[in-house]
Amino acid sequence: MKKAEVYILSGFLGSGKTTLLKRLLEDEQKSGRKVAVMMNELGKVSIDSDAIDDYDVSLKELLGGCICCSIQDKLEAQLQGLLLDEKPEVIYIETTGAAHPVEVLDAILSPLFADKLNIKGIITTVDGTRWLNRKSLSPQLQQLILEQVRHADFILINKMNELTEGQQANITFEMQAVNSKTRCLLTNYSQVSIAQLRNLSVSFNKESLKIPLHLTTFVYQFTTSISQTEFEEFLRGLPDTVYRIKGYIKFDYSDHPFLFQFSYGMPLYIKEYMNLPLNLVFIGENIDWPQIQTQLFILENEKKNH
Repeated sequence: MKKAEVYILSGFLGSGKTTLLKRLLEDEQKSGRKVAVMMNELGKVSIDSDAIDDYDVSLKELLGGCICCSIQDKLEAQLQGLLLDEKPEVIYIETTGAAHPVEVLDAILSPLFADKLNIKGIITTVDGTRWLNRKSLSPQLQQLILEQVRHADFILINKMNELTEGQQANITFEMQAVNSKTRCLLTNYSQVSIAQLRNLSVSFNKESLKIPLHLTTFVYQFTTSISQTEFEEFLRGLPDTVYRIKGYIKFDYSDHPFLFQFSYGMPLYIKEYMNLPLNLVFIGENIDWPQIQTQLFILENEKKNH
């Protein structure tokens, strides 16, 4: 089955995300692809969904919280429903202005459907005038805007017509200092060559504040239950740079799987009462994933052969 492309639209409030989304949807109308849009608003009422009424798309609204914290479960359920019912070829996720892009990325790397998605990248829109005046914002908002730039795979700097040439040069220099690997484009009203965005591929080479990270992901699909003792032995042997594992795993003493979460060496099991796809999503830095895959394959097949 062909994977659905996913684009994450990030950026602070009023920076041009919805305008960019409309440009992308206009282009999709010409291509004839089946499109779905997920819009996240912190409030109980969607502000931007009316803006895309003219486009023939499946719309899911995520209201009353941020994808990256309070409504992750809701996102998973709606995304799962979209993939099953609508079978879109491309999905655009417009985040709330308060969302941290990497946490949004983490939210959509669900073991339920990670193998059905081709995550193209994070496109961050920046209000050029707000960037220049960001020191007037609270420290938390300054940090958020920096993080949205730091983790982008493509940056659009809007409101170019309100900036002098010197200011444009300064902003570009500052953005490149924060995120040297990403293309920055100065523009008005999110005007960008759509072909450039189509060629994106998410790098996962996200940088933290202190150390560069080279994050990659890996999905393993179990076909049977396994020994919990042997699985925990496998966990103890993992490199310290496997930062996150999440998914569903079934042990030989249980009729139903467990939701499994693993962060910084700490495992957590939550019993489920229905059968779910036995997928585990791994996120780590500089990991030999084929070796991990081999270890899991041996662990699983030892159980089958007993």
